[in-house]
Amino acid sequence: MTPALYADTIADLRPLFAELDGTPELFQTFDVHLELAAAGGVMVYETRRARGLTDSLYYGRSVKSGTNQQVSQATAFAAIDRFLALGQFLALSGKPAQDAVVDADYPHCAVRFAYRKKGHPKARSMRMVFIGFNDDADALAYAEKAKDSAAFVTGRPLKGDLAYEWM
Repeated sequence: MTPALYADTIADLRPLFAELDGTPELFQTFDVHLELAAAGGVMVYETRRARGLTDSLYYGRSVKSGTNQQVSQATAFAAIDRFLALGQFLALSGKPAQDAVVDADYPHCAVRFAYRKKGHPKARSMRMVFIGFNDDADALAYAEKAKDSAAFVTGRPLKGDLAYEWM
């Protein structure tokens, strides 16, 4: 089966992430954890607001050192934003894979994003893992050479126990 492409979802997520980073006061509550694995390292952007209190943590880890190092909010945001600026994305389905489908040569990002804006009647949330590519051709070629195509989302919207699109 042909995997679903997610450039449209990321195109909606990127400005929302920038808005949360730049003007968090527009949000009543949020719980955001983005973990990007790329170029031999991991960058984590984590922030949450509940009951008027905000708690944030931004850190990176290289494969060489294996230790976490705190980074600035701007550094973590820039790394995640560069990933979100890629041209196309595949999403993992959340089903156990028979063989590894994540290749360290391609950036991938775990996204847990829940929020409620001030004045809005309900909260929204998403939990997915995306793999980034330059364009549609790269994404489809990657999925074609993967040994386990069930690991990729093939139908949208995805609503599973472990992974789901905006609810």
